[in-house]
Amino acid sequence: MKNKGCVIAAIVAAGLLLIVISIVSWGIGKYNTMVELRSGEMGYEKTLADVESQYQRRSDLIPNLVATVKGYATHEEKTLTEVVEARAAATQMTIDPSQLTPAALEKFQASQGQLSQALGRLMVVAERYPDLKANENFRELSSQLEGTENRIQVARQRYNEAASKYNAYIMKFPGNIIAGITGFDKAALFKADAAAATAPKVEF
Repeated sequence: MKNKGCVIAAIVAAGLLLIVISIVSWGIGKYNTMVELRSGEMGYEKTLADVESQYQRRSDLIPNLVATVKGYATHEEKTLTEVVEARAAATQMTIDPSQLTPAALEKFQASQGQLSQALGRLMVVAERYPDLKANENFRELSSQLEGTENRIQVARQRYNEAASKYNAYIMKFPGNIIAGITGFDKAALFKADAAAATAPKVEF
């Protein structure tokens, strides 16, 4: 009888151990999926880096664009200065993926939006100078700038898709329990911004 009791106790203990192992394995699986959605190859942190890369590409084009315009539009110092200052402000504004709050992303987006507006005004100025519009270097820079603006929008959309997928995952029960325990917070999203969404264009 005693042996039978020991066998039952062993079976119960083994069952409990199996349950614990299953729960731990489930928790690890959930945690690893969250890490992948946040930091993996298609995670929102990677797509955010792509957004920053495209903004940097745009920023790199601006000095040559400003120099080219300045050579033809010598009386447009105010507009050129606004572009240079907006570029400097946007360049200084970076995003820390580990501190990706809505306020931080909104501040970053605002600085880039101001640069987009300044570039838009610069392109309006260029309309008044036929020789500038005909300049091959200006035409090439304008084309690269417009292409970069388009890539920025694609990169932002991909980021929003990745961040939304991550957010949905960590908010669903019971994964939200693991997210709360392990400190996974919601990722902020880019909002629609008319200034940032409109690529500066020049009609030739």
